[in-house]
Amino acid sequence: MAFQRRRNHYYNRFRFLIPFISSIFGGLLLFFALLSFLAPSPNVSDHTRRIPPFNAASDKAIGVSHFRVPRNGARSGRDLWTSRNAKFYSGCSNASNKFRKANAITHPNRYLLIATSGGLNQQRTGITDAVVAARILNATLIVPKLDQKSFWKDSSNFSEIFNVDWFISFLSKDVKIIHHLPKRGRKTWNAHSMRVPRKCSERCYQNRVLPVLLKRMCQAIQLSKFDYRLANKLETDLQKLRCRVNYHALKFTDSIEKMGEKLVHRMRARSKHYIALHLRFEPDMLAFSGCYYGGGEKERRELGKIRRRWKTLHQVSNPEKERRHGKCPLTPEEVGLMLRALGYGQDVHIYVASGEVYGGEETLAPLKALFPNFYSKETIASKQELEKFSSYSSRMAALDFIVCDESDVFVTNNNGNMARILAGRRRYFGHKPTIRPNAKKLYRLFMNRANMTWGAFSSRVRTYQRGFMGEPNEMRPGRGEFHENPSPCICEEAGFHVKSDNSGPREHDTTRRRDEAATVGDDQNNDYEPEWPDSEEEEEQVEFQDKDPFNTSVEYEGSNYEEPNLELEEILSD
Repeated sequence: MAFQRRRNHYYNRFRFLIPFISSIFGGLLLFFALLSFLAPSPNVSDHTRRIPPFNAASDKAIGVSHFRVPRNGARSGRDLWTSRNAKFYSGCSNASNKFRKANAITHPNRYLLIATSGGLNQQRTGITDAVVAARILNATLIVPKLDQKSFWKDSSNFSEIFNVDWFISFLSKDVKIIHHLPKRGRKTWNAHSMRVPRKCSERCYQNRVLPVLLKRMCQAIQLSKFDYRLANKLETDLQKLRCRVNYHALKFTDSIEKMGEKLVHRMRARSKHYIALHLRFEPDMLAFSGCYYGGGEKERRELGKIRRRWKTLHQVSNPEKERRHGKCPLTPEEVGLMLRALGYGQDVHIYVASGEVYGGEETLAPLKALFPNFYSKETIASKQELEKFSSYSSRMAALDFIVCDESDVFVTNNNGNMARILAGRRRYFGHKPTIRPNAKKLYRLFMNRANMTWGAFSSRVRTYQRGFMGEPNEMRPGRGEFHENPSPCICEEAGFHVKSDNSGPREHDTTRRRDEAATVGDDQNNDYEPEWPDSEEEEEQVEFQDKDPFNTSVEYEGSNYEEPNLELEEILSD
């Protein structure tokens, strides 16, 4: 009985606390339910985590939360429109005294013809190397034949793209060039067609091509699919000849030059400075890269269908891995965020050289929100002005080439032929800034940007982009593709590295070559690089290994990307 009374006593004592405790727990449950209702739900399907377009009513920032993109560029502590120390470097491609004149070394009745392949810029590399190949063989070069049957389907011939008379005249002391094969009696000579391996050295030409030329019945040879058929490293005078061809002899026709100058003038009329952006976000490029940009099943289906056109391309099992390794172009939004972090504000004018962008205006909208002064040749020229160019892909590409070349800053979103040629050209003509995204490092930054402040984000972008801004000495002499890094043709003022009494470089200082460590002597040169395979099948196997049309590493100076073969090569080359 005593136990029963004690239990009833404790029950009666705590009975009045039960409603009080229940009300507390009920209030807490309501509180957490309210919080979960008000909190924004994470969007796990969109791995790019796009920043919403800016609110026009806000004058200070774009975006929401603590990652707020300013309208003005971040303070970078450098001149945004010039390269440091660029004034101490200049292009120098004159031949040495040992380089004999063409009329002294050209053999009579020895002719070289070449057939280029790919788009405008891929053909440009072939033309440049063909002149050097003719010099190696002591042969007369026939004006190169342009590719009219590839993916680009441009029927233009050499004289409709380039100033052929200037080309022949400017190079007359180096290589004899004529328009057509001469006639033998009443008949035109028949040229023997053959193909040389890629990266063919000077000795390779002498051992493989010259014996064929020396045959009595075969004194004219046509080298087919002539692209990347010359070694990257040659003796210095031949490298300088390459530069004379690419940077001086190859001029566009007057009509292309005038239209290009008109476009540049219209950009300059809008702003003192402008950026040219080679966006390269077309469906074929994205399909080739095998990357995924958060477009769901629709994107996978559309790009997968394009990718299946090329049997040599393996199926990508992990598209995210391609992005992590920096093998994908940045999205237009990511390009815009990179530029803003580097210091370029909303008032900067951008000229975009691009084909059809995947996703159209919806994809471009974030970039246009960041940089509303957004132009292309179609927006600054009338249809009537572009009419005589618009049916020819190479002529349209030439217009973009001129505007990009003349820009204060050139930004490339891949490492194709146009990007490489323009990078080398801009080094040669004064080291104008050329920005290449460090895609591997930037990818992780873009994925985590919602978890950091704009200040931290922009600081890391500037850190990751060191060595990717087109500054002098970013690439060691002799490293990378020659057309991108023509170090034997770039001279540095003597004494620039020597500390002096604040007087700076003397006005009459001579110049010296930067390529001492990179140039290979006549005896060493021929064995320096391995010859590439002969057959198309072997080429295809080699060229699809280690493909990397994008920037995948900070160790940029070591990259030596080879273009993919056949149709892929033609589509992606420019």
